Amino acid sequence: MTMPGGPATVPAAGTAVPYRDPIRQAALRRRGRRNAFVGMVSLIAFVVVIGALVVRTPGWPTVQETFFSGEQFADSFPGLLEAFWLNVRIFLVAEPLILAVGILVALARTLRSPVFLPLRVVATIYVDVFRGVPTILVIFLLGFGVPALNLQGVPIDPVLWGTVALVLSYGAYVAEVFRAGIMSVHPSQRMAARSLGLSVAQTNRYVVLPQAVRNVVPPLLNDFISLQKDTALVSVLGPVEVLRQAQIDASSTFNYTPYVAAALIFIALTIPMTRFADWVQARMARRQRAGATA
Repeated sequence: MTMPGGPATVPAAGTAVPYRDPIRQAALRRRGRRNAFVGMVSLIAFVVVIGALVVRTPGWPTVQETFFSGEQFADSFPGLLEAFWLNVRIFLVAEPLILAVGILVALARTLRSPVFLPLRVVATIYVDVFRGVPTILVIFLLGFGVPALNLQGVPIDPVLWGTVALVLSYGAYVAEVFRAGIMSVHPSQRMAARSLGLSVAQTNRYVVLPQAVRNVVPPLLNDFISLQKDTALVSVLGPVEVLRQAQIDASSTFNYTPYVAAALIFIALTIPMTRFADWVQARMARRQRAGATA
């Protein structure tokens, strides 16, 4: 029922629903559209000014011919796009393996029984070492070191060892993300599960991990965005992926436009992933606010 002079509520199923003034809502929508328009105009003006300043520089004709040649772009882009498929395959293979390694290492580091002390020590050493060594060094050590051992039955495929290096390196980072998620679950959840008769493994599987994974989805998505870019590091071992193909094209023409084309291919993939990560973060934030005000 509407009451003059104060906030009006309309009862519905025994609860009070806040009254929304249609005039005020329309004004808010108009202001939102106006702000969006002003922001877009400001952005376009900024880009135009920066572009005009760059174009007026003395060296712009040389830079344009060296980095932004339309002819070189058209010639190299199909080959770069074909080579990029190797980056995608490496990413699709490495991602689930990294998730598995990260979860197992995180669980090992959270075990508290004295029996599991050796497992905790090994997991801690693994995380410390592979978080401390640059990923490209791990790729060098595995990609060149393991085949040099000449072990019988051990493959020497550089793509394989480059992928293994990415899994080991990123697995250490993802393990810490998962461990932070596991530690964020309140201890009362574990105690309640154990009081119901669940074992430690069942408690982790049915109570702790579902909550932990839900809490760490945004940082995991950011890690996988970085992983997609770092698949280009495998090129140091020799496989012809998009960066190596750009190097081949640039060395044959002495024009760096293929590098720009390779960058655009990565951007075309990472921007949608970044926007999806932002959407997930905003969605989780809205849910948390809704739960806090419920």
